Amino acid sequence: MPLNERDRIEILMMIGVGDRMRTQQEVCRLFHEMHPDREPVSQSTVSRIERKYRELGHVRDAPRQGRPKINENVQQDVILSALENPHCTVRQVSRDLNIGKSSVSNIFKKVKYHPYRVRLIHELAEDDFDRRTEFCEYMMDHNNQNNGFIANILFSDEATFFLNGHVNRQNTRYWSQENPHWMQEYHTQHPQKVNVWAVFNLGLLIAPKI
Repeated sequence: MPLNERDRIEILMMIGVGDRMRTQQEVCRLFHEMHPDREPVSQSTVSRIERKYRELGHVRDAPRQGRPKINENVQQDVILSALENPHCTVRQVSRDLNIGKSSVSNIFKKVKYHPYRVRLIHELAEDDFDRRTEFCEYMMDHNNQNNGFIANILFSDEATFFLNGHVNRQNTRYWSQENPHWMQEYHTQHPQKVNVWAVFNLGLLIAPKI
């Protein structure tokens, strides 16, 4: 069992002062006689306690190392920042409140706030529904005529070439305890960008869809 501050003071009193000082061995024996149910102290422990008192003037435990705890007022300020501006970033809150980014992240985690990403959805024009139906019927007809038609199709990845900037989902967040289902219409057919997708079937190139 480790010694507390009261035990250390008791050992100092056993050591004594002036001509009435006991040896370390005598202190160990006396401490054991007074506390027979406890683990005996060693002479090195007595020596450390005496040396600490001579150097520091006390035998208290040294303050624990580590970062100071964030008080409740700071935690409330972080939460209010997210409520006032759900799109705020950890860096922005850290700069505004003058606290570390890791502290901001820990507070968000503690109150179960999650940075949800924006979901981009395609804007559908009025005739898009008919065009999709026509495409499905076209594929079904060809598959009925040739059972291996779809198996021989190579679909390319869709590529969007932006001409006037776009939403960067990597840097866009919405802080909330629940999923806000935040969506933004994606104007794929507008002149600010070009959407390219191609299909190859046994050497037959279906013209890229732009």
